[in-house]
Amino acid sequence: MSDVQRVGRPPPPAAKEIDRQDLAKRLKDAREYLELSQDEVATALSVPRSAISLIETGQRRVEALELQRLAAIYQRPIGHFTGEDPEPAALPETVQHLARAAAKLTDRDREELVRFAEFLQLRGRT
Repeated sequence: MSDVQRVGRPPPPAAKEIDRQDLAKRLKDAREYLELSQDEVATALSVPRSAISLIETGQRRVEALELQRLAAIYQRPIGHFTGEDPEPAALPETVQHLARAAAKLTDRDREELVRFAEFLQLRGRT
């Protein structure tokens, strides 16, 4: 195909752009899963909130050190965001909600929650 024939056609999306969009979605999903605001993440990274917004829409590149810090904040391995680690099986929304709520409890309260869950399992078997 000559250059004349290509005029007027948009170029196909580059693999880098597709990858950036995947990364953006994974970062946003992780933030929302932990119920963190963009402001909270921006403060933790010492960047403006608008930077987080641009990252999550794929309009801003993520530096390697930023990705490392985001992975720590979101408590996930870097490979989760780059697509190198396989996606874990999705848990039902009610279980995800319970996990988020349990993460906010004290250690003692989480131990009590585990005992209660064990009680419910035993009760269900009888």
